[in-house]
Amino acid sequence: MTALFANYQRFNFEIVSGQMVTLTDNHDKQYLDLTSGIGVCNLGYNHPVVKAAVQQQLDLVWHTSNLYQSSLQEKVATLLTAGSNKKVFFCNSGTEANEAAMKLARKATGKSAILAFDHSFHGRTYGSLSLTDNPGIKKGFGPFVPGIKFAKYNDPAALDQITDDLAAVILEVIQGEGGLEAADGKWLQAVQAKCQAKGVLLIIDEVQTGIGRTGKLFAYQHFNLDPDIVTLAKGLANGIPVGAMIGKEKLADAFGPGSHGSTFGGNPLAMAAAKAVLETIDQPFLDDVSQKADFCWYYLQKEIAPLPMVTGISGRGLMIGIHLDTKVPVSDVIQQLQQAGVLTLSSRGNTLRLLPPLVITGSELMQGINTIKNVLEEAIVH
Repeated sequence: MTALFANYQRFNFEIVSGQMVTLTDNHDKQYLDLTSGIGVCNLGYNHPVVKAAVQQQLDLVWHTSNLYQSSLQEKVATLLTAGSNKKVFFCNSGTEANEAAMKLARKATGKSAILAFDHSFHGRTYGSLSLTDNPGIKKGFGPFVPGIKFAKYNDPAALDQITDDLAAVILEVIQGEGGLEAADGKWLQAVQAKCQAKGVLLIIDEVQTGIGRTGKLFAYQHFNLDPDIVTLAKGLANGIPVGAMIGKEKLADAFGPGSHGSTFGGNPLAMAAAKAVLETIDQPFLDDVSQKADFCWYYLQKEIAPLPMVTGISGRGLMIGIHLDTKVPVSDVIQQLQQAGVLTLSSRGNTLRLLPPLVITGSELMQGINTIKNVLEEAIVH
């Protein structure tokens, strides 16, 4: 008997402790973690710098109202905007960041229509769920926020749907919940150009792709994009709940006093953690992530891609989707990997999803890939 709603399909063990990329459950079984808590603990578990920052802040104050000045929020916002004139709003999650982006886009433009894409995922609250193209999680919750349109992701024909009646276009550079499909760079640049030509704001959802996951602080930076609004969360505070929306200076007047708010947004503990994370994920750190990712993809293509049940590999950096033949259910593979001491995830289309902590070593990556290969080869036999 449980006192919890059964809205999560849980595995039958509990994670009770963690150290960098190793997690331990309530049966003292250890796992190599290739999930980062679904892209959250990019610096792994018990990271000394983040832990020390939170402990130090805990001894000072762990909550104040946003009615007062916050030097911590200012420092984190400055790190996120990297000397530009952009502004930051802090909240508690990715879905809240996308809600804020939706509200800002509508208020700033005076228009209400927004274009999103098939297989997108932007959250589960009413605004963010309305922007999400996943019938399974929307069933029974309608009607949704009006004015949302959908186009086909990565399709040049989608450009025709970017018209001047739109407030914004929202997209992910890599669709984390949508099967790890990565957008084509030329398509992304064409979307941005069409938005600029039609006076439409471009919102990029970096909730899963951001904070170093692809080898740059934000995935859109691989394509020299200049989005009007960026949303992020997950890896920003390495497990302390936080979300953020970054917007261009021209949008600032639309978010004046009283226009939007969050009781816990910009919480001192979250800001202390976020500051530690952003100061750790510097350029040498990102260069190291890129090198490890190149190494990882080489072995994925060499050892995993040729397997008969693997139909493709997609993603970028340390955000990886291994697409499996439907005869090999990904749910079975995940459980077999758990038995072998490796934690993984799934995504749309029978896809095995890997989001390892960015602090993972090359040898640990190889250990994970070899275990995946062994489990998949066992699937051939059985």
